[in-house]
Amino acid sequence: MRTACLDSRLVLVRDSGAVDVEKASDGLFASDPQAIFDRWEKFTAWAQSPAAQRAERVRLDERRLGPPAPRPRQVFAIGLNYLDHARESSLDIPAQPAVFTKYPTSLTGPYDTVSLPSSTVDWEVELVAVIGPAAHRVREEDAWRHVAGLTVGQDISERRVQLQGPAPQFSLGKSFPGFSPIGPVLVTPDEIDDPNDLAIGCAVNGESMQQSRTSRMIFSVAQLIAWISAICPLLPGDILYSGTPAGVGGARKPPRFLAPGEELHSWIDGIGALRNRFAAGPTYPDGLGAPKATASKGS
Repeated sequence: MRTACLDSRLVLVRDSGAVDVEKASDGLFASDPQAIFDRWEKFTAWAQSPAAQRAERVRLDERRLGPPAPRPRQVFAIGLNYLDHARESSLDIPAQPAVFTKYPTSLTGPYDTVSLPSSTVDWEVELVAVIGPAAHRVREEDAWRHVAGLTVGQDISERRVQLQGPAPQFSLGKSFPGFSPIGPVLVTPDEIDDPNDLAIGCAVNGESMQQSRTSRMIFSVAQLIAWISAICPLLPGDILYSGTPAGVGGARKPPRFLAPGEELHSWIDGIGALRNRFAAGPTYPDGLGAPKATASKGS
């Protein structure tokens, strides 16, 4: 099953178009894409019913899609979860997941334009898992039962804010408005032959920047869910960014960052692609104390 957020309404994505869930279910399920995760098991059962299969289709215009999980209560992200990315960052391979947060106000859609607050904004393509049934203290072998679906994400990062000291500000540096595009659709794991091994990559203005496979993660999606849920509950509709492979701009010599007018194309086989353009935006206040030197390390 594939779902999406079309003009802020929940739809089922079919080969021949989209099914408006609220209309097709006669109001059994709301139009709000975020509300569906609290009723995920009932919703997935209905989506396979003859009524849902016969429902009228509407045109699916991808440019009108928003984030498929637009208002999560929690957004978790993982640093240094690919061996080659840890090496390019000149950092030790983590013995346990390096967890931080991205604030929900940074979420945006798969084709939205993102404002650049500085000249040191970087890209990080990631596989994103969205939680269905709540997960608390789950075992690794049971973790996939708690995944509603997978989508493509970009962990866009302002490197100076992220790495200014004495303690790094990962969450702030990765949470400017628009810094968390996800989409274009949410794909249930049963739609994918092997959800643990997907080709992933991104390009800037057609130039390939990152290319890898999710099987090269240090900690798998199931391991991440088990690790985080051992400490705090994962709630329906929560988002988990699972880490990025090598190829980020800050690790290049010289560093390469995003500029106004550029397009970032991010993709994962079997799921889809994001195409986000960038525009000059308001800069953050000089008084924040961000260092003038560009930084190359990080997640």
